[in-house]
Formats: sequence, C-alpha cells, structure tokens
Amino acid sequence: MSEPEAREAISVSNLTKKYGEIEAVRGIDFEVAAGETFGFLGPNGAGKSTTIKILCTLADPTSGTARVAGHDVVTERDTVRRNIGLVFQDTTLDSYLTGEQNLRFHADLYGVPKQAFAPRLKQVLEMVGLWDRKDSVVATYSGGMQRRLEIARGLLHAPRVLFLDEPTVGLDPQTRVSIWDYINELKQGEDITIFLTTHYMDEAENCDRIAIIDHGKIVAIDTPEALKASIGKDRVQISTADDEAAIKALGERFDLDAAMHEGLVTFSVASGEQFVPRLFAELPLAIRSVSVSRPSLDDVFMSYTGKTIRDAEATIGDRNRRVAARFGRR
Repeated sequence: MSEPEAREAISVSNLTKKYGEIEAVRGIDFEVAAGETFGFLGPNGAGKSTTIKILCTLADPTSGTARVAGHDVVTERDTVRRNIGLVFQDTTLDSYLTGEQNLRFHADLYGVPKQAFAPRLKQVLEMVGLWDRKDSVVATYSGGMQRRLEIARGLLHAPRVLFLDEPTVGLDPQTRVSIWDYINELKQGEDITIFLTTHYMDEAENCDRIAIIDHGKIVAIDTPEALKASIGKDRVQISTADDEAAIKALGERFDLDAAMHEGLVTFSVASGEQFVPRLFAELPLAIRSVSVSRPSLDDVFMSYTGKTIRDAEATIGDRNRRVAARFGRR
C-alpha cells in the first residue's frame, strides 16, 4: 500500500535553532502547500539557510518540529531525504566528471533503478537545456550551466519537494533570468513543490507565496501582490542639502516618519506624485532630487522591519563580524 499524500508539503511549528549565544531561528511557524512555489525572502544572515538545512535534515532544530512530505525531519530523516532534492548555494558538482557522470553518481546514491536512469537522464537534461552537453566535463561549463545541471541533479530521483538555496547567487542578471525560465518550466513539467531562499526581490516575485524573515523571525507571509497591497503607500526618496534637517522637518511639518535608506531620505505617503508639489513648496530646504515609486517587495520589507534589505544585510554583517571577533579573542 502506498503512503498517504500529505496535505502540506512542508509544515513547521515553533522551530528554533541556536548556535551558542546566537539564536539563528526564533520560533517560526509556516506551511507550504503541495505544488506551491514558496519563497523565503530575507537578507543574508537572517536565518534562511539555517531553516533550509533543518528542513533538509542537515541540521537538527534546537526545539520545535518540522515535517517535509509528511515526515518528521528528525525522527524520519532517511525518508525525508528520499523525498527531497536540494540545490545548495555553493556548487557541489565534481568538476572533473562529465554532466552525465555527475548525475549517474547521484542516481546510484538515491537508488534510481538502472532501467529508469537513461530515460530520466534525458528528461531532466532536456528540461534544463543541457542534453547536448552531457558528455562535456563540468569544468568546461559556465556558472549558469553548472547551476542548471545542479537543478537537473536535484530532480533526477523525482523528489516531491525541491529546495533551492539562493539558486542564482553570484550569477549575472541575464543568467539569473534564464535560470528562472527553467524553474518556471519545471513547474509545468513536474509534480513538485519548490521551496527557495533568496535575497533578490525580483526572484521573490516568481513565488506563489513569500515569507519575509528578519533576525530569525517571520514578520510577514502572503502572496507578493497581497503583501504589496498591504502597504498602500508610495515610496518617496529625496536628496537635500541637509538630510538630517530634512528628516526632522518632514516629521514636524508633515508628520512623516522618514529615515536614511541607501543614502537617501526615504518615507512613505499615499499618492506620492500628488504630494511632491507640496513637498517642494513647504520643505524649508533645497531638494536636489526626488523619486516616487509604487509599493515593491523592498517597501514591504522596510514596512515590516524598518529597513531595506540592503540595510539589513549591512547590519547583520556588522553583528556577525563583532561576534566572530569576540569568539576569536577567546
């Protein structure tokens, strides 16, 4: 008798992970429906990769529970591994082997029947546009080709859930778009759930739903459009002769909560284009530049966390350097 299909591909409850004094994941809860493309959006160091390691049985949680494809990631580790594919942030291919040899080794590890290997090999390599390069040594592949081969490898054993940890990090914009074309085609051709981590806003737009994570906690979760609609305001950024004085004046004269983001005075208002003439007329400072944009996922992130994702990465980077320095002195 076949095992029953889990209603949720992933189910996480009160999950935490501590590394000494650092709490990388802080009591998160979420579910991913079967067939969904679910994105974990947050800055580097926010807890995305730690979460994906727990879900893929590469790290044990400190507390809480997680189930993948209906199986507990701690007590049913081997069964979880048989049901998942994983594309790591850093390449794990054997560069001295051919594309086919890399996949054959993976098939042996996962017990893919020998008679099933050849047709499945052709299917997944054609899916990522590498069938004509299967006999080429991986060292001759471009970065984008290697990432596509890793996606093919993750699909070879027909997993129920495919994990993509920062799938396009380090790739040029054109190659990133190409990788996403393949991922979107994959959804059409495979009965699979995709869970990905990213700090790229444009990648998050491809997801059915997004969880925004910051400092190990999920601060918002919904569809990209619903999250942007929840903001309801335009983003205005200005440069002035005295940005600190401008922030003070915006608060006093317009009752606006402004702050410096990416080197510009940033605030949110309803109907930004209509507000700009009033801004020029009433702000007691010369305005050097102004831009108005509709709500984006970066605005969503800033609304829920008080900073842009770039600012958050800088803050987390500073914190990690301080921790590393402290432990390094011991």
